[in-house]
Amino acid sequence: MTYADSDGCSIYYDVDAAAPDAETVVFVGDLALGAWQWGWQYNALAGLFETIVYDHRGCGRSDSPDGPYSMADLVDDLEAVLVDANVRRAHLVGCGLGGCVALAAARHTSRAESLTLIGTPASGEAFDPSDIRADPADTNGLRASTTALLSTEFCEAHPEVVDRIVDWRADEDAPPAVQQAQLAAIEGFDAEPLYEITRPALVVAGGDDRVVDGEASQRLAEDLPKGEFLEYPEAGHLLTVERSAAVNDELVGFLESSGERSK
Repeated sequence: MTYADSDGCSIYYDVDAAAPDAETVVFVGDLALGAWQWGWQYNALAGLFETIVYDHRGCGRSDSPDGPYSMADLVDDLEAVLVDANVRRAHLVGCGLGGCVALAAARHTSRAESLTLIGTPASGEAFDPSDIRADPADTNGLRASTTALLSTEFCEAHPEVVDRIVDWRADEDAPPAVQQAQLAAIEGFDAEPLYEITRPALVVAGGDDRVVDGEASQRLAEDLPKGEFLEYPEAGHLLTVERSAAVNDELVGFLESSGERSK
């Protein structure tokens, strides 16, 4: 196991190395969710890129210091992982809270090569945590939350995936007190002025996302100087799960083109 030290807070991360000259992709998780959420993307990108996934403070195998947490705390955690992994710049792929962390890192550090922002708002006002918050000790609550984050069509077609996600959430997701501590970071978040964030950005939205409305994501893409917008009309917040093949294809293409543009 690999841990980075973020001002005394131990942050767990995992690296899948690629060729020595391969670029690095870092996956930044959503509110309360463990690193399980990136399983569909992590394996698809491994080999093409050096891939890093980590647990937010309070999730999975990372420490759980007393809250509330600030956005600066979460950006520092990301910075600590990059320093420990000896990565100068990386493509940041974030969902929800993780997208906000990526935006803040792009504005306040020089670490971001590109941004992929999935179900991400420009401010905390556009983030509704109701469906994503659930007690990991409450199986029924986890199932209700999980089905709310996915489309009805997907849940009916793939009940076995819902079952696996519920098990993973029980093992890795943050408990209610930590969820509240993480939520404090996004409640006061505002990415403005967006014109200062000049890295290539792909904003991806689900048309059935009840955590971050698709229109909020579209506005974010329009206001970013190099923003592109991609929507999956029938998908929920966890579109990385239910539209994984299509998302992975788009993600690889975007990352490869972003890398070429930065050379």
